[in-house]
This record gives sequence, C-alpha cells and structure tokens, in this order.
Amino acid sequence: MKKFLLRTALLGSLGLLLAACGSSGGSTDSGEGASGDTSGGELRIALSSGIATLDPISYTAVYESNIMRSVFDTLVTYNKDLSEIVPSLATEWEISEDLITYTFHLRDDVYFHPGEYQDGRLMTAEDVKYSMERSLNDSAMNRLRNIKEITVISDTELEVELETPYAAFLAMLTDAGNSIVPKEEVEGMGDEFARNPIGTGPYAFAEWMTDDFVRLEKNADYWQAEPNLDSVRFTFITDGNMMGNALQSGDIDVATDVKGQNVELIEGNDNLVLEKSDGLSIGYLSFNMEEGPTADLKVRQAMNLALDRTELVQGVYQYGEAKEAYLPLPQASWGYSQEAEQMVKDASGPDVEAAKELLTEAGYPDGFDIDIYVGESRVPAATIFQAQMEKIGINVSIKSVEWGTFSDTVSKGNAPLYIMGWSWYPDPDFFLYQMLDSKQIGALGNGGGYSNPEVDELLARATSETSDQEERAQIYEEALKLIVADLPHLDLYDQDILVGLSNQVSGYNVRPDGTIVLVSEDTNVGLTE
Repeated sequence: MKKFLLRTALLGSLGLLLAACGSSGGSTDSGEGASGDTSGGELRIALSSGIATLDPISYTAVYESNIMRSVFDTLVTYNKDLSEIVPSLATEWEISEDLITYTFHLRDDVYFHPGEYQDGRLMTAEDVKYSMERSLNDSAMNRLRNIKEITVISDTELEVELETPYAAFLAMLTDAGNSIVPKEEVEGMGDEFARNPIGTGPYAFAEWMTDDFVRLEKNADYWQAEPNLDSVRFTFITDGNMMGNALQSGDIDVATDVKGQNVELIEGNDNLVLEKSDGLSIGYLSFNMEEGPTADLKVRQAMNLALDRTELVQGVYQYGEAKEAYLPLPQASWGYSQEAEQMVKDASGPDVEAAKELLTEAGYPDGFDIDIYVGESRVPAATIFQAQMEKIGINVSIKSVEWGTFSDTVSKGNAPLYIMGWSWYPDPDFFLYQMLDSKQIGALGNGGGYSNPEVDELLARATSETSDQEERAQIYEEALKLIVADLPHLDLYDQDILVGLSNQVSGYNVRPDGTIVLVSEDTNVGLTE
C-alpha cells in the first residue's frame, strides 16, 4: 500500500498541475488601503443564474455547487490553485498499488448542523458510506462511479474498493455532488431536503427565497476554523449590467461572472477590485446527434464552416474575457492537444460557399429551420450564431429558458441545438467523460446523445491503464482526434474567470474552476470595516 499523509500531493499519479493557469490577481486580502476587523457582517454574493436544488446528488450547475460548498464538506478537496488534492473530512488515505482500493481515515471532531431529525450529531464513517452510495446510485450527473464496495472499518475509517483502476477517483471525490450528508435528514425530509440542506460546512442553511436569494448563517463550531462572517447571502442577478450596477452601488460585495463594460467600470472604481484567473471553463454549442438535420455529419461540418468564431467571441466578450475555443477541453487542462486543435482549425471557416455546398450534398439546398436552447446569459452568443447560420439558409429560433427547463430539456435529448458552459477540474476525465462518453447519454453533459465506442474505450483506458500524466495525455489526444472528426460540438470560447469585489472583502480567492470557497485550510473570507 502507498500511504498519502496530510499534505502529500498526488501530482505524479493524478496529474493535477495546471499548465496554463495564472492570475492577474487571484485573491485579495482586503483591497488597497483597506483595514479593520474581518470578523462579522454579511457577505453578499451575486450569482448569474437562479438555482433548482441544494441537494448534492441533484445539482447540475456551478451556481448550485457554489452555495453547497459552504453548507457541505467532501472527503478531500483541492487547494486554492487546484494544483493539489488535500485533506478535508478525511485526514489521510491509503491507495493500493493497483489503484483499486482506497482506505480513508476520518476526522473525529466533525458535527452536522442541527436539523429536524438530529440535533447536530457527530459525523462517522457510516455517513460517508451512505452519502457515497447515494451519489453512486442517484446522482443526476453520475458524479460518482466505478465503486464495487464500501466497507466501514470503524467510526473513523472506511475502505472503498473500485470495480476497475481509476486514476481520477480522488479528483472525483472533491466534487460538491459527493458531499457528506446525514441519512436521517435526507430520508426524513424526502424531496424537501433539496430546499433545506443539512451538512457539516462552515455555514448552515437559513433561508431560500425562490429566484431571489439563499441565505446561510455562520457555523461557529466548524471543525476547520471559525468562519469570519456572520452570514452569507447569495443573490441571483441574471442580467450582467444589473449585477455590475449592484456592485457599483454597494448593494452586493461580490459580482461573479463579470463581463462586458463592467470590466472597465470595476477597474476604474477605487472602491472595487477586479480579480482574474485563466479558467477551466468552456462555452460550446452541442448538436443533437440522434435525430434531426444535425444527425448528419455533413450538416454539422457545414455549420462549422459557416461559424465565425472570431466574430462571435469578440461580439460576446468585447473586453477580452474569453479566447476562441476549438476543443471540448479548456486550454488550462493538462490534457489539451494542439494537434487536435489544428484539426478543427483546418476544417473551420468562415467559408459560406463551402458550407452551402455541404448542405446541398446533405439534402438541404435551401437550408432548414431549427431551435436552439439557451439560458438568458447565452442569448448574445446565440444571436450572433443565428445571424451567421442565416447566411447559409439555416433559420435558427432562439429558445431562452430558465435553468430548470433548460437542464431538463437538454438531459432528455429534446434540444435540437443548445449552448451551455462546462467548468470542472484540471483532469480531462471531468470534461471528456461527462460530455462525450455514451454512458452519459441521458445526463446533462451528453445531452446531444454522442456515441462512439472507440472514444468510450479510450476514455476508459485513460483512467484505468496508467496514472502517469504524460501517458494519460497521449490517450486523451487519441480520443480528442476522434471526437473532433465526429464534430458533436462547436466549441466556441474558453472563458477566463473574472470576479468583481468590494475592497472591503478580505481573503476571497478566485479559483480557476469558478468555485466559491469561503472557508478552507488556506482561506477564511471576511469583511473589513
């Protein structure tokens, strides 16, 4: 057995180095010239979308997980620059040489928030087993898989046996979807647990006003450190300009997903700070691969030729908030392939005449009508895409819907086209498997219904044959070349993470994956006077 103690990095085995992840700021202590106490007060954070659930197994969007990360804890977590997996509820772990068996040693001083069915009891290994099995069986996005058996050894120790070797298993356990929950609260509340979550995190759930805000209150007995803030209010502001105005006027303290003219306005305001990080976040358009015109490769190729990525990216991100994208993997991931990128570039436009020829060959000389589903924040990208497709006779109708409707429509394969974003961890498995493995058909990730047995095999090999990063990257490159030849996506933009902060916010760290962590081993966000 190999033993990994408190701060042992798994860089060699898991390949968690961020080759291209930097920041023009990344975190702020208190802003220039700010001083005073960082204890107390309410931090007001604006998210760019509403939420549908706060149950870990049900969440489908980063907006939900950004709230859940303050309510729940996971067994292990990433450090703040995502370069290393570090302990959380597990203090240490052992991994067998064959990458099959993981033995976790747990903290003995972690308590759940008081709820309706328990009064704040001690968390044990039985809770971990229950939570993992629940995620394994019921996760809306298959956020846990490949587990054969979980055995509780004692209150503070359990063993997880995998069905096959899986090099990204620990990275998977960092996902908010695999948070630890108390069985009696989950089963006692039933569906209501999604609106009344109980966890072990630094802040306890207090209130949820639908489409308005979620408020959390300080867990003074948090095992890691006493949180600096009395409370946190996550508000939902879907309009980017309204969010920027709210930050400028002091109605919120943190504006996430900053874009457009707000970039310049925040940079020019002495009371505000703009933090930026190269992101692990992509935006893409997915085709329906199972039915309709886009099931034909020639139609997809024609639309790729009609697409002007430069116009689209510069039109949506006029202040340099994103780069053109060509792969279903962010450039900050260690699995990114320049060769696969070049394949896409060689087959891309804009070339309207060549696109029309392909449509004619596919049997659509006069084009066709098609719907595209988007959330409100993606309407600008859809509008530019709509105008570009019109040049080749494809009439795109934009269906802007709220997140619950969007995720349901896409997951069921009912969207002819859709645009969405994907943000996850440095390991390519969390992009390529989730979005492009056939086993994910029926989940939000693979809403287009893409299936290629050769790709499935390569994605499985990349996590089971070796834990060496370079060897895994080579396998992923093979998979990416097959994927781009099939063209299930039009990858559009590779987003940076931009966050606007009041200079009274202390200790806020902008992470490459866009997650919000308010209290951790190296973070404790507060407000200065």
